[in-house]
Amino acid sequence: MIGNDIVDLALARKESNWQRPHFLDKIFTSYEQQLILEAENPEIMVWNLWSRKEAAYKIYNRSTGIRAFIPRQLECIYEDEARGLVICKKNIYHSQTTIINDEIHTIAVAKKDFFNQIQPIRPIKNIQKINGIPFLVDRSGIILRPVSISHHGRYNACITIKKII
Repeated sequence: MIGNDIVDLALARKESNWQRPHFLDKIFTSYEQQLILEAENPEIMVWNLWSRKEAAYKIYNRSTGIRAFIPRQLECIYEDEARGLVICKKNIYHSQTTIINDEIHTIAVAKKDFFNQIQPIRPIKNIQKINGIPFLVDRSGIILRPVSISHHGRYNACITIKKII
């Protein structure tokens, strides 16, 4: 299982005031809030953690079929700016985050070995949603592989795995 999320920091600055009262309380656990408050750049930490939660949530949603706004039930275990875990209801997801200029992109996987199977898809084609969940399909409609799609502002990403795992 895979998931990914992307954040356009310039757009996030315009659309989301993460410093408004209670924003952090609604989205982040006390551990995560401490990471944010102690960070060299709190804004980057906010969106780094948010991106990890969103990427992991896509795996959780795909595997359970549950759609809900549950950001505090996804807790990031922060290793460093690029790596960490996200735990949701005893499920553990691994995350890798890259930050380039105003773009934060996180890929999450259910098993660490899956990182070796990640493949970007460009252009996005042959994708069909089944119950709201995207899959790569062949011309006859046979599901080939799971897909994770993310877009925000100027950025987008679509990933799949090289083989069905």
